[in-house]
Amino acid sequence: MSNLSIFQQSTSVAPSRAREVSELSKSLADSGGGGSRIVMNKGVFRRMINGKEAGKVRDGFINVVVVNALPKVSRQFYAKAYDPNGEATLPDCWSNLGSAPESTATNAQSTACVSCPQNIDGSGQNGKGRACRFMRRVAILLEGDTTGHVYQFNIPSKSLFGKGVGNTHPFESYKNFLPANGESIDRVVTEMRFDENETGDVLKFTAVRHLTDDEIDLVETAQKSVEAKRFVQLTAAAVDGVKKLPLAVEVKQEPAPVVQKAKPKGPQFAAEDEDEPAPAEPVKRASKKSEPEAPAPKKNLADVVSAWSEE
Repeated sequence: MSNLSIFQQSTSVAPSRAREVSELSKSLADSGGGGSRIVMNKGVFRRMINGKEAGKVRDGFINVVVVNALPKVSRQFYAKAYDPNGEATLPDCWSNLGSAPESTATNAQSTACVSCPQNIDGSGQNGKGRACRFMRRVAILLEGDTTGHVYQFNIPSKSLFGKGVGNTHPFESYKNFLPANGESIDRVVTEMRFDENETGDVLKFTAVRHLTDDEIDLVETAQKSVEAKRFVQLTAAAVDGVKKLPLAVEVKQEPAPVVQKAKPKGPQFAAEDEDEPAPAEPVKRASKKSEPEAPAPKKNLADVVSAWSEE
C-alpha cells in the first residue's frame, strides 16, 4: 500500500492512473546503481538553451518531473585539471553505465571501470577521492510547464549517495524509496533543493505531490521523444554542441588489481539578471567548495515559484 505521508502535503490525492509503479521506477529501483538543460551553480538553478542562459531560480529549489534516466550511475574522467577560462572539451573517458569506457571515448583509461586506475581512491586531485567521477544524467520536465519541454540535468556524485532522512533523500536513495512506498518517480512532482547543511552544491530530493492525469499525458509524450532518450546519454558539454576533443595527456597506467572472491506550478525561472554573467562551462568540477549560501526559506506548495520569464 502507498504511504501518502511521503509527500510534503498530506492533501496529495493520486489520480487513478498514478497508482501502479511504472516501468521506469521499477528499473531504477532494481538497478545497482543538443539543446536544453538545467544547471546549478552556487545555489542557483539556471535554464540553458543551446548554451545560452534563459533564466534562473534563486529560491534554493525547483520542482520537476523525472521522465527518463539510465538504469545505472554513469562515470566521466578528465585528464587535465579544470580551467575556468579554458575552452570546454569532451571528457577523455566516460561510461554511460559505469562498467566500461564508451567506444567514442578518445582516451580510454582501462578496459573496465572496476579495474581502472582512475577508479582508485586517492587518484583524484591532491590525492583526494577518485579521478573518475560518478554522475547521473536525467531528462526532466519543469512543474507548471504545459509545453512538455524536456531538459537535461546532471546530478553530481555528492547528490547521489548517502542515506535519506524522513521523506528527503539523495537521488540513489530517493529512486528506491518511491517504489518501496508504491510510488513512481515519473508519476510524482519531485522537489530538488540545495542542502542547507552543505557548503557546496549538494541536492536533496523530496516527493511533493502526485501528477494529475493531464500531467501524466505530458510525461508519457515526453518519454517517447528523441530528447528524453538522448539527454540521458550525453555529457553536458555535448548537449551544447561542444565537439572539441581533449588534447592527449599521458596518464600513468597502474597494473589492474587482482580481484579476489570475497570471504546502494507555474513556470519556475525568473528572467536572468544582467548584472551577473552566466558561469563558464566546466571542463572538470573544481575540488574547492563554494562559500555557504544563506538558507532559503521553505515555501508552501501553494506559493511554489511562479516567476518564469525570459528576456
